[in-house]
Amino acid sequence: MNRIIKKNKQRAKRKMSIRKKISGTADRPRMSVFRSNRYIYIQVIDDLAGNTLVSVSNGQKEFNSIKSTVEEASKLGEALGAKLKEKKISSVVFDRNGYRYHGVVKAVADGVRKTGIEL
Repeated sequence: MNRIIKKNKQRAKRKMSIRKKISGTADRPRMSVFRSNRYIYIQVIDDLAGNTLVSVSNGQKEFNSIKSTVEEASKLGEALGAKLKEKKISSVVFDRNGYRYHGVVKAVADGVRKTGIEL
């Protein structure tokens, strides 16, 4: 049990270090990725107003066929990119939320980039 607690504390420390440096605005909102073993949650947040502009999760009805794998995560990123295009948002700040830029997190970022959104 101590290993899990230590791992979570280390992630929280990395997360705070990242959040000190980045912030989302109305022009360039923050795209935050949270992953669990079962789901991937992606939010685009305007930190100045405190609003979530767009959110996508594979727990939602239209995306529940998408699994939490690397191949499927890029599809979820592309879906988010399409929603951002509808809202006329062309660039975002990427918040990896303390996770390593590897695997599912990287696949989400690549999927968003594929739609033409600048990270």
